[in-house]
Amino acid sequence: MPTKQNKLPNIVLFGIDSLLADRMSCYGHHRLTTPHIDRLAEQGTLFERYYSPHIPTTSGYSNMLTGMDLFNTQVVALRHQGPLRPEIKTLPEILRESGYSTTCVGFRGNPASRGFDTYIDFEGWGSLKQGRSPKAQNLNKVTVPELERLAQQNQPFLLFLRHMDPHSPYLPPEPYERMFYHGNECDPANKSMEPVMNFKPFCDYFAEWMPPGISDKDYIIAQYDGAVAYMDACIQTLLTALESLKIFDDTIVVITSDHGETLHDHECYYDHHGLYDVTLHVPLILRYPGNVPVGKRVSGYCQQFDLTPTLLDLLDLDTGINFDGKSLMPMTRGEVTSHLSEFYITECTWMRKHGWRTPEWKLIEALEPDFHFKPPVELYNLQQDPQENHNRADTEPEVVAFLKARMTQWLAKREAETGLPNPIHHQGDWHGHKGVGPFKTSQQAYDTMHIGDPGQAAKLQAESRK
Repeated sequence: MPTKQNKLPNIVLFGIDSLLADRMSCYGHHRLTTPHIDRLAEQGTLFERYYSPHIPTTSGYSNMLTGMDLFNTQVVALRHQGPLRPEIKTLPEILRESGYSTTCVGFRGNPASRGFDTYIDFEGWGSLKQGRSPKAQNLNKVTVPELERLAQQNQPFLLFLRHMDPHSPYLPPEPYERMFYHGNECDPANKSMEPVMNFKPFCDYFAEWMPPGISDKDYIIAQYDGAVAYMDACIQTLLTALESLKIFDDTIVVITSDHGETLHDHECYYDHHGLYDVTLHVPLILRYPGNVPVGKRVSGYCQQFDLTPTLLDLLDLDTGINFDGKSLMPMTRGEVTSHLSEFYITECTWMRKHGWRTPEWKLIEALEPDFHFKPPVELYNLQQDPQENHNRADTEPEVVAFLKARMTQWLAKREAETGLPNPIHHQGDWHGHKGVGPFKTSQQAYDTMHIGDPGQAAKLQAESRK
C-alpha cells in the first residue's frame, strides 16, 4: 500500500444537480452567486463550453462516471430500467484497482453509482410545509466526518458529492431567500406566474414549495440564484476542511453538474427538460496545483464523457479502456483547440426527443408528441438567436435536412461500431405509466403526465387562506 508521501492524489468530485453554468458569476452571470467557486476557478481551469448532451440526471451521470456515450451505456431515460451494462466500468470501479477508497454521498440508486465502497445518504429535498430547506448543510453534516476519516487513511480516496441545491424545490435558508429579491412576490398586479400555475402537469408540485399567491416570476428565479449562492457557501466549508486537513493541494477538486435548469424559459418552467442550452450547458472547473493550469479559461467544446478520461490522465493511469470521451488536459495546454464541436443530444424525462447541435445550429426532433404542444421539429440559429426563441424549421428546410443527415450518419456509425441500438428508441414506458406506450397526441401527454401531490397542494393553499 502506498504511503501518504507517495500516494496518488485524492479526488473530490462535486456533482451539483441542476446547476446551469450561466447562473454562476464565474461564467458571466450578473449576480454574484458563486464567489467561493469563482476563487476556486481562479486557482485552476474553467471550461467555458462544457455540455451535458443527454438529459436528465440518470444519463448525465452515466456518461460522466464512465467516459462512455449513450450507445455504450445504453442509458438515456430518467426511469432507466435495470443496472448499467456490466461491460462498462464506473470511475470508482476503475480507481479501486489502483488502491483508491471510494465514497458516494447522496447518489444511491442511480445506475452510474455502482462500485463505491461507502454510500451515505442525506436529506436532500424539502417542501413549503417543512420550511426553508438546508440541503447543502445537510450534506456537509454527513460529509465532513467522512472526509476526516478518509484523510486519515494511507490510501488515496474518491469522494463524490451529489449536491441537491439548486435542484427544485428552491428553498434556500435565510438570508439567501432575499439575497437577490426585494419586492412583493404576491403582488396581484403581476401576472407573470399565471401560466406557470396553470400548467396542469406541474402545478401541484409547484404549490408544494412556492408561496401561496405567488405572482412574480422574478422571485422564483431569485430563489434559484439564492440556492446557488447558498450551495456555494456550503461548498466553501468543505474546501476549508481540505485545507485544515492539509490535503487541499494533494486533491483534484472538480466542480460540475449533471444538467442545467430551465427557469422561466421555453415554457419548461423551473425544471430541467427541453433540449435548449439552459439545460445542456453545465460548468466544469478543475483545481490541482502543479498539474492543472492556474487561471485558465478553455473555450473549446467538450462533454461530460470527457471527465473520466481527464481524471485518469491526471493520475497517469493507463486502464486499457477505449473511452468514447477524451482527456481535456491537451486542451488546457493549448495542444488541442476543441473536442467534438457538433454532437448528438437526447432527452427522456417528461418528453422524448433527440437532435443535433453544432456551433451554429441546433435541431430538435420530437420522437412523440410532447405535453407542451411544441412543434415536432425545432431549428435554432445559435449565433443569431442564442436564447433559442425563434424556431426556423419552416423557413430553413434545407438546414433541417442537412442536420438530420449529419445526425443519421453519426447514429449509423455508432450502431455499427458498437453493435448496439440507439436506446432512445427502446424505452418502453419511459414516462412511468405502464402500458400506455408512446403518446399519440400532445393532449394525451398533457393529461397523462403529472408530478406533485394534489392533496398536499390543496391543503397548503387552504392553510394559507386561514
